[in-house]
Amino acid sequence: MGHLTSHDLIELVLDAGSVQSWDEPIDISGHPETYRRELESAAERAGTDESVVTGRATMHGRPVAFVVNEFRFLAGSIGRAAGDRIVAAVRRATAEGLPILAATASGGTRMQEGTPAFVRMIDISRAIMDHRAAGLPYLVYLRHPTTGGVFASWGSLGHIRIAEPGALVGFLGPKVYELLNGTPFPAGVQTSDNLVRHGIVDAVVLPEELPTMVDRTLALLVDGPQPRSLEPRHGTVERRLDTWESIQLTRTAHRAGVREVLRYGSDATVRLQGTGEGERDATMLVAFARLDGQPCVVIGQDRSTQTPEHPMGPGALREARRGMELADELGLPLVSFIDTPGAELSASAEQGAIAGEIARCISRMSTLKVPTVSVLLGQGCGGGALALLPADVVVATENAWLSPLPPEGASAIVHGDVEHAAEMAVAQQVGAIELHQQGVVHHLVREYADDDPESLARAVVAEVAAQLETLRTR
Repeated sequence: MGHLTSHDLIELVLDAGSVQSWDEPIDISGHPETYRRELESAAERAGTDESVVTGRATMHGRPVAFVVNEFRFLAGSIGRAAGDRIVAAVRRATAEGLPILAATASGGTRMQEGTPAFVRMIDISRAIMDHRAAGLPYLVYLRHPTTGGVFASWGSLGHIRIAEPGALVGFLGPKVYELLNGTPFPAGVQTSDNLVRHGIVDAVVLPEELPTMVDRTLALLVDGPQPRSLEPRHGTVERRLDTWESIQLTRTAHRAGVREVLRYGSDATVRLQGTGEGERDATMLVAFARLDGQPCVVIGQDRSTQTPEHPMGPGALREARRGMELADELGLPLVSFIDTPGAELSASAEQGAIAGEIARCISRMSTLKVPTVSVLLGQGCGGGALALLPADVVVATENAWLSPLPPEGASAIVHGDVEHAAEMAVAQQVGAIELHQQGVVHHLVREYADDDPESLARAVVAEVAAQLETLRTR
């Protein structure tokens, strides 16, 4: 795989003529002569004075800071001077209120400097977390290769982590592993594509696609709201179908789900994958989005991926909590979409802390400091639905419903059969209209007989965007 130099990458992503270096001269006079010669040779080969270059620039006019590895300088390794340079840049970006764009390409800690360089990982990590605590975006592009202390510190701490296709990304380099263990590291594990599948990296992005990806992400994270264009549906919502008919309608395959909401209602979306901790569950969708002009974090139960063979498990709820935490940290509103036949009921779900994850989602959503809107979009079954419900404003579609168990389950408990499901649905007052009358739901979205997924999705987004605008300005 060919390498773009640090200068190539900066030229590719950042606005021409906007780059201002923050790098102070490096003093190598205190190093042993042999190491000084290595550093001088590396500088001549790389065209940089260290393995990291930092500075300030603009990206489509937006001020940003950058921290970019130069692999040609001693394999991008991080010594004390490089570590100090990263810390200084991150601290300056925090003081100036700038997002940081970081690009890694490194073998890790510089072995010529040993432990004094190794412990710089702590200083770098502390500076980045202070930057994040200030509510400032930190975006990371993992390039080939990224290993060792770089991946185990600033490479893994981004709000969004994207990677070069086919890049070697891992903790221990495979050559070192083989020398230490006498056997090759399993093939295909330490690749960016595999890490996406396991929820460690959010996306694989070609270098030439990087400017578009960064621009879209910054638009969502820093540009602020845009004018709304969709008009909410007005008028009193009255029941057209009985409760059981509504439940059956929400179970049909053509019903609009969170994917349709994003497809038809968001003009900019950046999907996130997994928990970042080695877990990914496709039944939960997490994204930065702009719903009818309103930037937000979206978490949503994906009706298209929840099946009896693959129900929503505890990992999905951990992904939802990642979305909640990102919203709080970045100061973005959170919008949750509830549409689930129920959380997974199995031994593995119990051992994966399904009940605890429901509790943690409820408590986390209940204590967010940012505006929150939850949408009862279709099916709302059990604790898995309740986990995404707490919000400043609860919106529901006319035929949506919320119940402790599926009506068939309630019927089995009360009557010993499933034949009384429709009766139990009415008795338990599960319908959105009843929930609105009780004050559980604050706003209803009228459904039309001729609604298709696009029209219903747009109606939902119009209501959500109006509520977000009200919450933002109150």
